[in-house]
Amino acid sequence: MLPDFLAARLSGTLDEVEEVVCRTEAARSVEAAAAALRPDIELPGAVRWVRRRLSPVRATLVVIATLMPGSLPTGLDLRAVRTHHETEHALMGLRALAERHLGGIRWPIGLRPPGDRGGPRGGHRPHETGPDPPG
Repeated sequence: MLPDFLAARLSGTLDEVEEVVCRTEAARSVEAAAAALRPDIELPGAVRWVRRRLSPVRATLVVIATLMPGSLPTGLDLRAVRTHHETEHALMGLRALAERHLGGIRWPIGLRPPGDRGGPRGGHRPHETGPDPPG
């Protein structure tokens, strides 16, 4: 069981992830946002840290907009979602909105593990055991 306020598969809360995403959307670049958000580490590591939060949130917005048309504003910008839903806790609100789909929505909002494409790893079905079929 995951408490509503925690991010799945990331350290911290959904509000912390949301703040990173919103500040990145407002910055002139991901690199500028990373440098401001993580001055304690070198820029390449800071950029990776920001992208580990930004990419899954953007993908989740696409999934929710597809599953529930009209529930999100156009543009799929988290700051616009905050304005549309009149909240500073948009990710927690989206988790509640998409509650019945959480098993298929990517982390940090949903519970689908990274790399899970809905089928066997790599997208290929394993071959059957036994000898090769006749040629």
